[in-house]
Formats: sequence, structure tokens, C-alpha cells
Amino acid sequence: QVQLQESGPGLVKPSQTLSLTCTVSGGSVATNTAGWSWIRQPPGKGLEWMGGIGRSGFTYYSPSLKSRTSISRDTSKNQFTLQLSSVTPEDTAIYYCARGPDHQRLWLQIIAGSLGEVQRADFGSWGQGTQVTVSS
Repeated sequence: QVQLQESGPGLVKPSQTLSLTCTVSGGSVATNTAGWSWIRQPPGKGLEWMGGIGRSGFTYYSPSLKSRTSISRDTSKNQFTLQLSSVTPEDTAIYYCARGPDHQRLWLQIIAGSLGEVQRADFGSWGQGTQVTVSS
């Protein structure tokens, strides 16, 4: 069974870069065909897909966040990371890493650049989530 665990600072100052790491066990970041994603949930809002990385290392991002987002991986540690630059208080959210998406319709939306809000059932496995607050 695939398990994921997010780690990183819980407090980031405005204009700085948010960096989170997802450690994967029970699966491989280098071979999983569904890829791996970062998703966040701001207070009182739904789940927002941010971007992901495929088994080849190819990355794909939400158009609304692409200019500030970078996703990479370390296959030797079986980890993938998220960097979000120039953060503002609006980036305060619970951040999740997940395996997937698992459904073709979401991949079509990624290709079309239209994937935004997602559901938990769209992804095979989730980390427990980590709260990140952007505040001075």
C-alpha cells in the first residue's frame, strides 16, 4: 500500500518561497504510471490541484500557478518536492501530496490546461496534509 508523508515549515513569510517534500513508501516515484501531484485546500474552500510530476520526470502545472510553481523529485530518496515562490497570505492552506490523478478525464483536463478543483476520489493515495500559514 502506497503511503505519502508531507514535510516542511508550517510558517512562511510573505514574498518568500514555500518548500515542501513528500516522502513515498510502498511505491516508486520513478515507476508509478499515475504520477504524483500536489494539491492544496485554503480555509473554507475546495481542493485545488497545483501540479504534478510523471514517472519520466515530466512536470505539469495548473496554469493559474505555473509562473510560481516548481515540482521536482529525488528518486534516490523516493521523494518529490514543491516550491511555490512569492507567497502571499492567500497561499495559506493545507497542502497535500497524492498519487495520481487516477482518472483519464483529469488527464484530459491537465492537457487542456483546465484542471482546477478536484475531489479526493480522483487520487489513489493521499498524505495526511500539512498546514502552511503565510504571515509576517
